[in-house]
Amino acid sequence: MPRVLGEVDLALINTNYALEAKLNPTKDALFIEDKNSPYVNILVARPDNKDSDAMQKLAKALTSDDVKKFIEDKYKGAIVPAF
Repeated sequence: MPRVLGEVDLALINTNYALEAKLNPTKDALFIEDKNSPYVNILVARPDNKDSDAMQKLAKALTSDDVKKFIEDKYKGAIVPAF
């Protein structure tokens, strides 16, 4: 979609593609989803390892304050932590 923006009136572009195309979603978008979007990325595991130490450590790391700060600092609102 980013390549044809000059040829269309409206385009729906995933944030990762917008960023790759050097667009700034917080400035170039008419609408951007917030942390309450039903389309957030989530960590999933097989039932047999969902309670494993490795999965628990990964879940804790992914939802840490450091990761949240990294996302907020790097993406400046274009990607919003949903945790």
